[in-house]
Amino acid sequence: MNIKITARKFRAHDSLREFIKDEVSSLEKFYDQILDVDVKLSFVDTQVNIKTVEIIVKVPKQILVASSDTDDFKKSVNESIEKIIRQLDKLKTKKNNYKNEID
Repeated sequence: MNIKITARKFRAHDSLREFIKDEVSSLEKFYDQILDVDVKLSFVDTQVNIKTVEIIVKVPKQILVASSDTDDFKKSVNESIEKIIRQLDKLKTKKNNYKNEID
C-alpha cells in the first residue's frame, strides 16, 4: 500500500506524518486489497482554526473518500479513518454476499 500525505499551504510536522501513517496502515487489517491512500491536510479557515483532512483510498475497481473538519488534525484523521473503515466494511460485506450468491 502506497501512502501519500499532502499538506496544502503549510508543512506538516514529522510527528503528524508518522501518526497518519500509523493510522492509515491500520486499515490493512480491515481490507487487504488497498492499493493507494492519499491524505490531504488543509486549513479551511485560519481565523476559526478549522483543520480539514481528506482521505482517498483506492481499492480495485473503486475509490473511497472521507473527509472531516475539526479543530485538530489528529481528531480529523481519526474521524476520517472511522468513516473509511465503515466504507471498507460495507464493501467487504457486499463482496462476500456476491461470492455467496454465485456459489
